Amino acid sequence: MKKADVKADDILSAKSEEELTKPFVGKVEKIYENSVLLKIIDYDKADKTAVSDLNQKIVVNFKNLKTVSKKKMKEIQALAKSDVKVEKIKKSAKEKATTDTNKE
Repeated sequence: MKKADVKADDILSAKSEEELTKPFVGKVEKIYENSVLLKIIDYDKADKTAVSDLNQKIVVNFKNLKTVSKKKMKEIQALAKSDVKVEKIKKSAKEKATTDTNKE
């Protein structure tokens, strides 16, 4: 991949020649002359410790970058949407009565 093809916030597939054993997916945070700083967002379980040690960030040379397939992108988006859901719980009639009497 070339520097001109990469923009901030792009999601790219990458491989590391030293730190990580398997390919991973990252979001471009900063672009340098010959490399980019990626925030690692998807990786193999075998690299969990290494990713943690790197604080989910790694510098990768342009020659080790590829665009992410549409299939992989959909998987990542599905995981991002399924993180946390918050719902408001309705109060029961008994709780409402207790709350009303406490206000008076």
